[in-house]
Amino acid sequence: MSEQENSRKVLSLLGLCQRAGKLKSGELACETALASGQAVLVVLSRDAAPWTVKKFTQKCHYYQIPAAVLPCTKEELGKALGKGYRSCAAVCEAGFAKSVSGLTETLDV
Repeated sequence: MSEQENSRKVLSLLGLCQRAGKLKSGELACETALASGQAVLVVLSRDAAPWTVKKFTQKCHYYQIPAAVLPCTKEELGKALGKGYRSCAAVCEAGFAKSVSGLTETLDV
């Protein structure tokens, strides 16, 4: 599967997850989802700032939640979710998380 095709599938899944109400996007919403125990998977865009990646890698390690890097940019992620630029999102449903993590590069947290 090509990287472009993979990216399209991931964005489609995340858009569906957003419409189902099982996705929190943006840094503050992701932090809240992690702290409240709602997050099952945290995803970061491939062009997220290094400090954003570090912060969420550390938070995911603390809360023992997997993190993954998406094969898309902040602009593409935001557009798929019907929002502005987004560098991170928290998937809050296990089925969606399993599907998305199978198509992404998992970070060691």
